[in-house]
Order: sequence, then structure tokens, then C-alpha cells
Amino acid sequence: MAGISGHWAFAFGVLGNIVSFIVFLSPIPTFYKIYKKKSTEGYQSIPYVVALFSSMLWIYYAVLKTNTTLLITINSFGMFIETIYVGVYLFYAPKKAKVQTVKMLMLSVVGGFGAIILVTQFLFKGAVRGQIVGWICLVFSLCVFVAPLGIVRQVIKTKSVEYMPLLLSVFLTLSAVMWFFYGLLLKDINIAAPNVLGFIFGILQIVLYAIYSKKEKSIAKEQKLPEIEKPAVIVADENTNANKKLPELTQEQIIDIVKLAGLLVCSDKVNVATCPHDTANCGVKAANKVENMPKLQTVAT
Repeated sequence: MAGISGHWAFAFGVLGNIVSFIVFLSPIPTFYKIYKKKSTEGYQSIPYVVALFSSMLWIYYAVLKTNTTLLITINSFGMFIETIYVGVYLFYAPKKAKVQTVKMLMLSVVGGFGAIILVTQFLFKGAVRGQIVGWICLVFSLCVFVAPLGIVRQVIKTKSVEYMPLLLSVFLTLSAVMWFFYGLLLKDINIAAPNVLGFIFGILQIVLYAIYSKKEKSIAKEQKLPEIEKPAVIVADENTNANKKLPELTQEQIIDIVKLAGLLVCSDKVNVATCPHDTANCGVKAANKVENMPKLQTVAT
């Protein structure tokens, strides 16, 4: 039975490595968007700093334990990729966000991890050291799963899923399942226990995404306005019995027409003023000009 459970544990460990590898890569679209916009917008660095710290702790725990090579492989990759994410975030983040991220790095990665190594190495020995480090890993693994709750609160407050990566939530849930069975088969509560909470939080994020994405779609449909019918210009020439529909005029063309009409009117006034003794002929000329002008009418298309 021990041999069978060992094989199953190895199988779930390999599956956990594969899914966790995808989990670590899932924020790439988020950071590509940050790179394109040259801004971190509403994204937070907390999940990536906590994940970096957690990966470092699990490597330390795996070194102290036996038969946990699969923990070393995936968390080594996790530490590498999370360092890149934090670096990109610091490069594009505003000044305030940069200061907060640096403070978290100094407190957790430098101060926290360094203090854990010093305390466990000098105050504890043998199996007790592994147990203490295991409990510390358990606590910070819970922090990894709790960290996205800040995004959950933002989704509920804004009723928008713009900053909730669905892909990350899905693969975190799958990863929690794989590592839970891995820890259960190895009879390691430090590995199994936090993944129960990880599974619950993952399902919560998926449900919230489904709810608020539907609301966003319904709101977008309601905000769509009907198209306004635009008037078309028709020229009615009294000398012909047919109405000709012309293309829609632009604002510049309308202004030109108004100016032309004003010039025609002004020219008639000048003609009248220059021949005051021949008012009859001037009136006939002006009347002929006005009669020969086409009339503008506007009708709705």
C-alpha cells in the first residue's frame, strides 16, 4: 500500500508541477497589457510579492524534508518567474506603488526570510526544525490564497471584473486540488491543509467572475442608443418635374452654400444701388435670379 500511495503521490506531484507551471505563467497577459500601456493601472503587486516569498519558503522546507524533490523543482521556477513579475511591476508602477512594493520586499523577502533561516538554524534541530518551517510555510501558503481577496473586494465594490484574471483563478483551483492529494498521500498536513482553502477561494473567484461579467454585458446592452436618422437634402427644381436626392452635405459644404447665397443677395443690392433710375430692369434681373435658383428642402431619410 505504501508503494502504491507513493506512486500516486508522485503522479499528483507531477500534475501539480504542470498545473503550477501554468499558474506561474498565467499573469503574462496581465504584464503584457502593462507593457503595452506603460502603466500598472489598477493592478496590485501584493499577490506577486507574497508568491515570491512563499516559493522561497517552500524550497527551504523541501531541503529540510525528504522525498519532496517535486516541491523544489516547481518552486525554483516560481521564484524565478515571480522575481521577473515584480521587476516589471516596479519599472512601470507609479512612485507611490513602487515605494509600497519595495517596502513589502524588504519586510518579507529580505527581513522575514532571513529571520526565519537564522531562528530555525540556531534555535531548532532535526525534525523539529522541519516541523517549524512547515507550519510557517502553511501560514504563508494561506496568505498566497488570501492575497487575491483584495481583487475580490475590488470586483464587488466596482461591479467590474476588469482586474480579475479568470485564467489565474481557474488554474489556482486546479493546482490546489493536485497539491492537496499530493500532501494527503504523503501524509504531510503542511502541504495538504492550505490547499483546501485555496480550492474554496478559487471557486469563489470563478463564481464572482461569472456573476459580474454577465452584469457588465447586460449594462452594456442597455446603454446602446438607437441610431438617429439623419436628414437628407433634396433639390427641387421648378423647371423640371423630378426630385433629385443628393448625398448628405458636410458642415463645410453647408457653410459654403450659405456664403454663396449671401453673396448673391449682396450682388442684387449692388445692382439696384448702381441703377437707381432703372429700377424696373433691376427688379426684373433680381427676380429672374431668384426664380432660377433651386430650392433646398430637408426630408428625413
